[in-house]
Amino acid sequence: MASPRVLKLADQIKVIVAEMLERRVKDPRLGFVTVTDVRLTGDTREATVFYTVFGEDADWDGTAAALKSATGLIRSQVGKQLGLRFTPTLTFQADAVPESARQIDDLLAKARASDDEVARRAAGASYAGEVDPYKHDDEADEDPQGPGTVDDRGNA
Repeated sequence: MASPRVLKLADQIKVIVAEMLERRVKDPRLGFVTVTDVRLTGDTREATVFYTVFGEDADWDGTAAALKSATGLIRSQVGKQLGLRFTPTLTFQADAVPESARQIDDLLAKARASDDEVARRAAGASYAGEVDPYKHDDEADEDPQGPGTVDDRGNA
């Protein structure tokens, strides 16, 4: 697990990068970007910035190009605001969580549809045998030969 200092620096980098994308980077290719997470190595030399983009595949491609061209500007601002001896190198990576969440939602929708189909089929169904095929204790108490009879061993 990362040290508290590294976690705090990652949070600060996340805020700085988000502010830079909102206010300072004026690239027209930059879409509606959300910085979702920053992961910093233990030696604070490399930072991976995860982001999502609202829009189509073209928006994703344009945003990736805009982030790549603005990496130097953003890194210099991170270095100025954090005051570290060595400013971490920034790598922007598209976050896979939204795509995974969409796939999970699709699978859950299929499972719900399957459950609804099973419930629809079961609504008009009837039992193949008796309604309750199990023996119960109250039936076992009754003697099949009747009261007062003696079995083969001489037991009453």
